[in-house]
Amino acid sequence: MDIKRSGAQPSAAGSVEYFTGSVRIDPLFQAPNPARVAGASVTFEPGARTAWHTHPLGQTLIVAAGCGWAQRDGGPVEEIRPGDVVWFAPGEKHWHGATATTGMTHFAIQEALDGKVVEWLEKVSDEHYRR
Repeated sequence: MDIKRSGAQPSAAGSVEYFTGSVRIDPLFQAPNPARVAGASVTFEPGARTAWHTHPLGQTLIVAAGCGWAQRDGGPVEEIRPGDVVWFAPGEKHWHGATATTGMTHFAIQEALDGKVVEWLEKVSDEHYRR
């Protein structure tokens, strides 16, 4: 058994290479081999969001607070609220973040394939985000 005590792992700012706006990432867990699942709590200030990206084995988001938006490539922007669970299929291009006026926190859970959990792509433009 391994217990990760609240506050024992340092928070990190979301990299400006992969995020727009103010984003805080709080690691929650990373299972040891042979398991491959990891999870983090991600907090987006209003207007903050990820770049477009994919996950080799998919991703689950569980919205914990606030109000956010999520979109898969070619689909509509969907509003997400506390208690919502969002699944992105393996390889599905998508982005997620806060709305323009409300912050949002979600738990992000994904698995690694050959050590890789995410493939980062282009940023979501301000023009696209405001639509």
